Amino acid sequence: MTDPKPVLVVGGTGHLGGQVIDELRGRGKKVRALVRPGSDASKLEAKNVGIARGDMLALDSLVAAMTGVDAVITTAAGYTRRDKQALEIDTAGNANLAQAASRTSVRRFILTSILTSDQTPSVPHFWHKKVAEDKLEELGVPFVALRPGAFLDQVTRTGGDPFEKKRLMWFGTKTVPLTFVLTSDLAGYLAAAVDADVVDGERIDIGWDRPVSMQDVADIASRFVGAQVRVRAVPTRLIRALGATLGRFDPMLRDMSAMFDWFETGKYVADTSRQAEVFGPVPTAEEAIARFARSLGH
Repeated sequence: MTDPKPVLVVGGTGHLGGQVIDELRGRGKKVRALVRPGSDASKLEAKNVGIARGDMLALDSLVAAMTGVDAVITTAAGYTRRDKQALEIDTAGNANLAQAASRTSVRRFILTSILTSDQTPSVPHFWHKKVAEDKLEELGVPFVALRPGAFLDQVTRTGGDPFEKKRLMWFGTKTVPLTFVLTSDLAGYLAAAVDADVVDGERIDIGWDRPVSMQDVADIASRFVGAQVRVRAVPTRLIRALGATLGRFDPMLRDMSAMFDWFETGKYVADTSRQAEVFGPVPTAEEAIARFARSLGH
């Protein structure tokens, strides 16, 4: 019997990428992870994950890593990791991934994109994902892009466990609805996308059954914990002022400010109809928030 080709995960040492690897292994997939030279890969090796040493800014290393693989999943994002080379990773790095996939003729390339990335040239790290999608299409790489909303389990952890503290931190107006996801759910969808019945070049929104505001999240959470969960909101004008004054020293602050301005428009909303067709029933807000609470021991 021919040894199955592995799935290469780019970003496997990160929070999302690590869960993608676990999901793939749970599906019986052989996994290879791209790991930077010098980075500790012992935890991945302990899971019987193959290691390909390379860097998104070194095209030849990506070609070597993708040689002989069945599919590629990338969760890498310089912005969210606040990498000192964030801009290069999210632009030249993504372009290199597309070039390497084209050269090695991978069967499917799965990109972790961002909801509404094609509508937001003013939000750099959103727009970079749209450019990455376009590069894959330009090179004829058979790809699917999953476009998730905001990660509730990440954005609400500022200051600790929100259910224990009975307080949610938010930046902007707490009553504006938007699309959220859970990291664990997206990891499952990314792994499932390897063999999903999709058309090359599809962009699929990922979210819940409906958009919810942070106040809605607090109200739902209150019912689960049996006590009122409050929202502590930082006004958008303060974020904008911070971006304007300190953004010259830290472009990521300008980027963050632009992102929260976009959230304020109420247009950060997913159409989950295709998600339901490809991956099955879309989580309800109540069910997802309950799972998030249980993951924290509540």
